[in-house]
Amino acid sequence: MDNHQLNKDKAPLYEALLQYKNSKKHTYHVPGHKNGQVYSSLTQDTLLQEVMKIDATEITGLDDLHHPESVIMEAQQLAADCFGAEESFFLVGGSTSGNIALLLTVCTEPGDLILVQRNVHKSVIHGLMLAGAHAVFLDPQVDPSSGLATAPAKSTIEEALQAYPNAKGVFITMPNYYGMGFNLSGIAATCHKAGVPLLVDEAHGAHYGQHPSLPVSALTAGADGVVQSTHKMLSAMTMGAMLHVQGNLMDHELLKQRLSMIQSSSPSYPIMASLDLARLHLHKHGEKVFSTGLAAVHMVRRGIKDLPRFGLLDPLRESEAYTVQDPFKLVIYDKEKLLTGYELQGKLEEQGCVPEMSDEAYVVLLFSLGSSEEDARHLLKALVHISIEEGPKEIKQPHNPESTDTHHVSTWNILHSSVYSCPVPFHLGKIKKEQKEKVSITKASNRISAEMVIPYPPGIPILYPGEVISENMRNHLIKLRDSGAKIQGTADSGLETIWVMVEE
Repeated sequence: MDNHQLNKDKAPLYEALLQYKNSKKHTYHVPGHKNGQVYSSLTQDTLLQEVMKIDATEITGLDDLHHPESVIMEAQQLAADCFGAEESFFLVGGSTSGNIALLLTVCTEPGDLILVQRNVHKSVIHGLMLAGAHAVFLDPQVDPSSGLATAPAKSTIEEALQAYPNAKGVFITMPNYYGMGFNLSGIAATCHKAGVPLLVDEAHGAHYGQHPSLPVSALTAGADGVVQSTHKMLSAMTMGAMLHVQGNLMDHELLKQRLSMIQSSSPSYPIMASLDLARLHLHKHGEKVFSTGLAAVHMVRRGIKDLPRFGLLDPLRESEAYTVQDPFKLVIYDKEKLLTGYELQGKLEEQGCVPEMSDEAYVVLLFSLGSSEEDARHLLKALVHISIEEGPKEIKQPHNPESTDTHHVSTWNILHSSVYSCPVPFHLGKIKKEQKEKVSITKASNRISAEMVIPYPPGIPILYPGEVISENMRNHLIKLRDSGAKIQGTADSGLETIWVMVEE
């Protein structure tokens, strides 16, 4: 169906489900709850029972996600038109399923090599394992004022592509959990010059490009495969996501086959219907859908500026690492450092405000097109209350978000001999006990790591299983140990020892 034939005011899949519900036909097919009537004996009303009335399956008129020919096909074509893709695919397993499908499409043979941003979601690691791929990890840039990592620099990707011309693609994440990032057009051009696809985990950027106040989307920047969590920043149900593709650097037919491998053969129709409605909402109302949410978040920004106690993360001093901030992500911190990010989150929850996440210094408050002025007023009232109730106490010393200390940047620079790693093999095989041994950190140089090392914060793996421990890395691990850093992923959190592969 051509785009000019698409009816953008329709939600074809959702409308087909409503017709199915209203037909009140007798069902002689799965699911077993029979449109929720199994619960008809309950005396109280049940919300779940209402949802079950459209919890259908692949019967006549409702199409098949894995071989769409009618309403699902039209719904996905409408999504592609809305988000600027050549093809879009509904995901009922969240962005996780999309990330894995992309990797399985690009890495088709065990040992295929791909360039991967070091600080990726665990689903990317799982995709590498399933593909049996070899990953060259790219160090991210770190914003010097906040100490938070974003994505690799264009120059890093250029160097890695020159060193590994057999790479099958480049996989990065943008934006990060804090809404931080930069325009990807330069990186996309670099990838295309090398003849490889740029794959982007844009889970937190499904709304990008839909309003002048929002950052440019990865698709607009030229990415070839983009995964978006439509449930995170738009209006789909949880687990509802989309995978968008364009260009000829990926095998679209193989991608469809990979999606059918890793997604359920009985996908959730309510989740797919919510994806259809989320797209309709954008097509029908355009950028106006964001007006109320943007007004709410701007109200909070103005209010916080009047509260000397709290600071806001913003790219005031632009650097390569961080030029764009998602306006819907409010990242706040206690300028007096009386409260860590974790403690500030706890205080906010006591006041009825539930943040998205926190770390040692920051709290992330997520607004969206569904936020209201009442949400803004309640948050400001809570922050005023916290500011007043906190009396003098011993000041803690977490990382200072306002400092220009470049320690985090220099840390990344000294870990490796370059800004990218040697190829690290991934597989599904478990490292057997006889294949590894525990050694002192001081004797770990040039050994192959058998475990992951994740200093927190910032929570980015600096060492993966299968990666060679260089002299620089060993020295840095010793420095982390001596400074009392919090370490995740290792059996010995004190970093006196580390598991390495037995030398043959």
